[in-house]
Amino acid sequence: MKWWGWGREDVAFSHEDKPGLAPFIGEHLAVDVSQTPVPPPALEELSLHEPQLSSGLRTALEAAVGAEHVSTDDEDRVVHARGKSLRDLVRQRRGDLPRLPDVVVRPGDEEAVRDVLAAALSADAVVIPFGGGSSISGSLEAAAGEARTVISVDMGRLDRVLAVDAASRLARVQAGVFGPHLEDQLNAQGFTLGHFPDSFTHSTLGGWIATRSSGMQSDRYGDIADMTRGLRVVTPAGMLVTRPVPSTSTGPSVREMVLGSEGRLGLITEATVQVRRRPASRVILGYLFPTFTAGLAAMAEIAASEASTSVTRVSDAPETQFSFATRKAPTPLDRVKSKALTAFLTGRRGFDPGSMCLSFIGYEGSAVHVAAERKSVGRLVARHGGVCIGASPGALYDQKKFDTPYIRDFLLERGAVADVSETAAPWSELTALYDTARSRVHAAFGELAVRGYLMCHLSHSYHAGACLYFTFAFKARSGSDELEQYDVVKSALQQSFVDTAGTLSHHHAVGTEHARWLEQDISAPGAAMLKALFDGTDPAANLNPGKIV
Repeated sequence: MKWWGWGREDVAFSHEDKPGLAPFIGEHLAVDVSQTPVPPPALEELSLHEPQLSSGLRTALEAAVGAEHVSTDDEDRVVHARGKSLRDLVRQRRGDLPRLPDVVVRPGDEEAVRDVLAAALSADAVVIPFGGGSSISGSLEAAAGEARTVISVDMGRLDRVLAVDAASRLARVQAGVFGPHLEDQLNAQGFTLGHFPDSFTHSTLGGWIATRSSGMQSDRYGDIADMTRGLRVVTPAGMLVTRPVPSTSTGPSVREMVLGSEGRLGLITEATVQVRRRPASRVILGYLFPTFTAGLAAMAEIAASEASTSVTRVSDAPETQFSFATRKAPTPLDRVKSKALTAFLTGRRGFDPGSMCLSFIGYEGSAVHVAAERKSVGRLVARHGGVCIGASPGALYDQKKFDTPYIRDFLLERGAVADVSETAAPWSELTALYDTARSRVHAAFGELAVRGYLMCHLSHSYHAGACLYFTFAFKARSGSDELEQYDVVKSALQQSFVDTAGTLSHHHAVGTEHARWLEQDISAPGAAMLKALFDGTDPAANLNPGKIV
């Protein structure tokens, strides 16, 4: 990805073909999207510290991975210095780069990873694993005062599906493979992993495991913790190997310890993951609910039913209005359809256009199974006032689902701060959590005296509860540091989660961004237990120190 923003250099979000977006952003954020965006500085303008790499350590790293895979190139070091959080991007664009990796190495196999770690430990260097660089929780940055050599270990060359056990529906996969390349290799053999996070195109299997990622179809496939059955991890004590058995009773789960460990226990080189046959039929339908409360109730009832949907997503009214504002210019036929639908919803069903909520529900399996699921879920939706609006909105959502992060860059270039926070809570607590979060964030906007916008959607449903995914944006007040203003809003949102039975993060991990709330989430003894685990595994603090606790 580009060093100053999300995604590829040749891809960017545009408002030009979305006639409703400019007025919407102008009204809610006081941002003129037609203004000339502020470009990032040129790489040559950045002040970078010289790499701190002894000749002996360089020689050892070159022996491990090959001289051509050891890089001290400026852009390479900048790209590997941070992830893609709002804080990361603001500081990158400012040219605020206090501590870059001194060297980027790219091992080509597990033996090379072992040799890299051995060389690093011998030199008392810091090792930070790097997958796709999509972290938004501060998991990739070295501490500003780190005096030791910092090695970024880019796992991108370990990118193959090694074997598929069709009978067990298990695949052995190298950890550095990116989402699209993984799916291509599995699809060629008739399988899918079914894991599609927002970052899918720019994140890796190892990164998903290291952060306990969830995907857009976790309702059906589970999150990455459910999918990961076996692991191979290079640690200071040697190779950590967990067998890919379906279940086991062998004390506290070592597999679970590695999941979400963010590189603090070792470098994940391989995982055995459960895969499924590609479904014969797949459809995502759009629905409209009269209120967010009705939508939440419908999702809860679907989760409690015998349905096996792949996606259950419902946006609140503010997010629904934003979604409508991002639509492309309608054709004459689109206008006729939209007018007829609005007349039906308001006149016949009593919908308030300012309160209705957009939902997507996905179905997968045989054609017969999908038809039966659509029928049974349709009845549940109708009980809560929901109306199916067809496959076209769902197809558009499916097509554009990985493009959302580009919108944040678009706003940032025009002086608006935008970010996300997500949580999970029991069904009985969701409404209280939602109301508290909204109240506190709007109070934070008021405290800052800024024009702000907050929206939310339910993104994943479970037996006992669901994930609520919040997005906020505001035009930063001039004369005050935008990151200080950002912290006021972000902190209000995060604190509302742990104060109302939520978790500090459902799938974005802890890193440094969320570490201050960890003890409130898992209790003081829980945080102490994690610290003891990290200290015992990595006594010299060589493995991505300072993250999580």
